[in-house]
Amino acid sequence: MILDKNILPLIERATKALEEISNSKTKNKLVITKANGYLWDAENFHLIPINNINAVNLSLLKGIDHTKKILLDNTMQFSEGYSANNVLLWGARGMGKSSIIKSVHKEICKNTLNKRLILIEIYRDDINSLPKLITELQQLKHQFIIFCDDLSFDNNETTYKSLKTILDGGIMEKSKNILFYATSNRRHLMPRSMIENESSTSISPSESAEEKISLSDRFGLWLGFYQCSQDNYLEIVKSYADEFKFEINVNELNKLAIEWSVTRGSRSGRVAWQFIQDLAGKLKVKI
Repeated sequence: MILDKNILPLIERATKALEEISNSKTKNKLVITKANGYLWDAENFHLIPINNINAVNLSLLKGIDHTKKILLDNTMQFSEGYSANNVLLWGARGMGKSSIIKSVHKEICKNTLNKRLILIEIYRDDINSLPKLITELQQLKHQFIIFCDDLSFDNNETTYKSLKTILDGGIMEKSKNILFYATSNRRHLMPRSMIENESSTSISPSESAEEKISLSDRFGLWLGFYQCSQDNYLEIVKSYADEFKFEINVNELNKLAIEWSVTRGSRSGRVAWQFIQDLAGKLKVKI
């Protein structure tokens, strides 16, 4: 077949462009800026800097003092170069699982005596790219926490197997400068029906179920979050109102907060924050 002389240069240019794209992906190195927070762009092998991380002061997270201390101590050890555990934060929605991670990171970053601690958020759908990310981060001098929010797995997914190996059990040496923090509404990261189905249909029910729940065992720390009482809910609301200096009577504040929770059908730290945002607008207070 004879190619048109005008088409041939276009094909050559297209081929060259594809080669350059391919080479750039294989040779691309991660760039760390002055930012202490990043989003992982797996497709382009790139860290997107987040200069202002969405984090509240740790003192504003109420009703979880014991949990705060455990996570703060574990993260502080790590930031100082000592051994620490990967952490799974599981439990009721809206109770501050992801907020506490960002707030602890913010608290530690205030202390300039610690090694630089960088928080990297990875999306659940990009978990398969973790080995490449970890390989690059191991070569850098900073301390890294890779954070995955709302991590869970459904039927017919096998990604959890690779994550098990990454956390603990593969031939790759455990990274001294990387920890993995994850939040989930599920204690074992998988729906109970999935585990029970494996138990009822497999030849070795107990072994199959054990494989499913062993992923959560790879986390050295499990931190549980539970539905808050009305008293805890009102305490959270008051702490926000005090922080932002709302000029409102406590009884009126509590009344409005309870009405808000009733309309939402739940009480949680998230509901409290949503109420505060609404009330701040009504009181003409910028937060």
